[in-house]
Amino acid sequence: MYSIYTDGSCSGNPGPGGYGAVILQMGKPIQELSGRSNRSTNNRMEMAAAIVALRATPTGSDIILYSDSKYVVNGASKWIYGWISRNWRTAAGKDVKNKDLWIKISSAMALRNVQWKWVKGHAGNKWNERCDLLARGDVQPKDYKNNT
Repeated sequence: MYSIYTDGSCSGNPGPGGYGAVILQMGKPIQELSGRSNRSTNNRMEMAAAIVALRATPTGSDIILYSDSKYVVNGASKWIYGWISRNWRTAAGKDVKNKDLWIKISSAMALRNVQWKWVKGHAGNKWNERCDLLARGDVQPKDYKNNT
């Protein structure tokens, strides 16, 4: 069982952004991930964190993914199934925003058993706070394999 915490950040919306993720196995951190984009949105950075973290886990894994983005949690746990059935259209018939990233999330989910959970941001959750620091570029990912 894996637990994943993710966060995205953007300075301006759109603007320069970043994402951070912490992957835990049986409650212990095993990997941190982060990345930057010169021009993005907060939602896209939130989604990028989830994609990168899911892809870093083995196929067939059981995962609980925690995000402070209701957009990502609701999109991945509720809305995505309707979008897929309507060929990536909303109920109103419009194109789904961030379709390219939702397709990547859908593909990653298809190979894993993922539960999506919302966690309140900036509320003292250790791993959510760590992801926020990673997303903003305030810290570098720890290397748990080499204990640095």
